[in-house]
Amino acid sequence: MKKIIYSQRVEVVESYRERRDCADQMIPRLIESCGYIPLPMPNVIENKKNYLRELQPDGIILTGGNSLQKWGGTAFERDITDRILIEYAVDNSLPLYGFCRGMQSILDYFGCELTQVQGHVAVRHMLYNSKGETGIQTNSFHNQACFAKDVKNPLMVIACTSDGIAEWVRHETLPIEATMWHPERENPFSAADIKRIQNLFQ
Repeated sequence: MKKIIYSQRVEVVESYRERRDCADQMIPRLIESCGYIPLPMPNVIENKKNYLRELQPDGIILTGGNSLQKWGGTAFERDITDRILIEYAVDNSLPLYGFCRGMQSILDYFGCELTQVQGHVAVRHMLYNSKGETGIQTNSFHNQACFAKDVKNPLMVIACTSDGIAEWVRHETLPIEATMWHPERENPFSAADIKRIQNLFQ
């Protein structure tokens, strides 16, 4: 079975003076449902690149949670981890999928400007492709995003919302794809999401 590394959010527990790596249990369940072995990525190990070389993952998933530090987030160690994971995927042409915060990290890495948005938290909305066609309805839980017009090469927009927010992007040449919606929050998991992830990691 293929091994898929997934990133973890950072939770600060003041009463214990702890910074904890964690992830929604539905994330490894989603990865397992796709037919893969889920492997969590710690945010604090020193030599992350060596860790990746030793594990030899078949793909990487950047998950949701924690705003980027430049947008007020306090999980600085996660910003570092995401960048290293993206660099590793790019350098090794490894399949990479990011959702929500994960898509924001990918957009930021490729120089696409994020902006604060309203009306995209705890809602569902329709998506539109370049021809204005619709048919996909997704969940939404984000405060920062990138307008489709601000997405730069080598990323291209696959779908956006009616207010012009890029919700699904793909790299022109590398196996990199990202969505602003959370596939792990669909109950049951969407067959289309599972198929899309499997196509990326095939």
